[in-house]
Parts: sequence; C-alpha cells; structure tokens
Amino acid sequence: MAKSKSRKKRAPKRVLALPDLEHAKTAVLNSLTSASGQRTYEHAIREFVTWYCSGPRLAFNRTVVLRYRIHLEQRGYAPATINLRLAAVRRIAYEAADAGLLSPELAAGIRRVRGVRRIGVRLGNWLTPEQGRRLLECATPSSPRELRDQAMVALLIGCGLRRAELLALHLESIQQREEHWVIVDLIGKGGHVRTVPIPTWVKRHVDAWTAAAAITHGAVFRAINKAGRIWGDGMSPKVLWDVVRAAAARAGIDKLAPHDLRRTCARLCHLAGGELDQIQFLLGHVSIQTTERYLGSKQKLRIAVNDRLGIEPDAA
Repeated sequence: MAKSKSRKKRAPKRVLALPDLEHAKTAVLNSLTSASGQRTYEHAIREFVTWYCSGPRLAFNRTVVLRYRIHLEQRGYAPATINLRLAAVRRIAYEAADAGLLSPELAAGIRRVRGVRRIGVRLGNWLTPEQGRRLLECATPSSPRELRDQAMVALLIGCGLRRAELLALHLESIQQREEHWVIVDLIGKGGHVRTVPIPTWVKRHVDAWTAAAAITHGAVFRAINKAGRIWGDGMSPKVLWDVVRAAAARAGIDKLAPHDLRRTCARLCHLAGGELDQIQFLLGHVSIQTTERYLGSKQKLRIAVNDRLGIEPDAA
C-alpha cells in the first residue's frame, strides 16, 4: 500500500516579490472606505514599492523599514508625510502576514517601527473675514463656468465641506429641514453621516449655477469642456484645486488650498459666536480636539475669558 504523502506547510516568505507586494497593496486599499484615503495610501505604497525594488532585494523586515524611514528623512519630507508613509508600510506587512506571504515575526517587527516625532503644531492657513469676502466678490460671474466655480468656493468656505464631499454632492441631498436648507445624510470621512446647514447666500450661488447648467438631478458639480458645454456626471479633484487657486489669485491671496477654506469656515463660525459642539457637528469631526485645532484659537491674556465671570465683588 502506497504511503500517503503528507503535504508540508509552506513557510512564509522573508523576501516579498512584486506580485506579493501588489497582493498586499490590493488588500490594504480594499480595507479603506474613503476614496481619498485609498488614493493617499496607494501613492504611499507605490513610492515604497519603487524604493524597495530599486536595490538588492532584502528581507522585508524591521531593518529595511528603518532604512526607508532614513531615506524619507534625507529627502526632507515633513514628519506627517513620513509617518503616513510608514503607516502604509505597516499595513502592507499586516496584510502580507494575514495572507501567509510574510512571517508573523517579521510583520510584528515592522509594526514596532516608530514614526518621526512631530515637534510643535502644524500651522494652518486661515482667511480673515475681509479676505473671505474678497474671495467671493473678486469677480462677477456671467458664464456657466464662473457660476460653477463661485458656487464651489461658496460651499467650501460657507459649509466647511471636504473636497471629496463637495465633488460627491448630489442635488437630491439638498433639502429643507426645520425651515433651513441643509445637505442631508452627507457621508464624510470614515463613513460618518452628518447634516450640513447651508447659509442662504450659499444656496443662492448653488441655485444660480444649477439653473444656468439646467441641472435637475444627480451630481451638482460637473466638468465643462473648452466649448463651454457641460458634460459627464462629475469632475476631478484637480479641477477643484485649479478653481481655488484661480479664485485666490484674483483676490490677491497666496498659497490657498481647498482645505484652508474648511479651516476658515470653522474659525469664522467661532468668531461669530458659534458653539464648539455645533462647529463639530458642522465639520463632522469625531473628536472635539480635532475641531479645536481647526479653530486655530490663541489664548487672549489682555481680555481673559475669566475676567468677567459675574461673581466679582464689583459685579453688582
């Protein structure tokens, strides 16, 4: 009777080939729910794979990842960028080990690689109320393209939307609640759902654009070709960046990004007396600490918050 051959369990690899890395990358991207997160991690993983495959193929272990961190530091990347790249590499190691492509011991060593220490707080870019007015009033829109661009800027600075949220906005989501126009069931970062109030002046800009473009349903913002015709059912993030840069240039504002308008919305709400929890609801932050960073608040000592509590001896 022939002896049955027992199959030996294949040992996990120490060196990952390009197909193994692609498999792990696909698993990482499939685990992310945000489209912007997928784009960010895809770019970070692609950069690492290019670096990893450019030299002699070494074991995918903690030492290699430490070398990669040194490589990123020598290129002068900001700590936040380096830490994001390292987070992507850790996710690759986790998914590769989960699929049996990498030794669990090597994956555990990679996950222990620490990121770069961030010293201080990153300075955001906020507009003053005067700059915000200039941004919106620097041109009188007449063409459909100009109406679209002004409506986009108005929603970014007036409602604090993220880029992906603005581009994914559908006309059916703009409804009335409690006698106020809102964006209902907006799916934001991490799949969190919120309702965003729309100021009256912002709604007027959106209405002017949708009326000129004859948009009655579907995506609110769409591409416009060179002939001035509206086509497709959406637009790319690059176009949005170009719109914000052009508006900033007309208003004489340097280095303005779409996310700066979201920060500006938060700060202007706070300066107008908005409550912190309501600003948190508006922006869709899970943590109140994140909202506080968006406000860019500075401590006022000349007129301190505890100077007038109503309990002072001379308060009567």
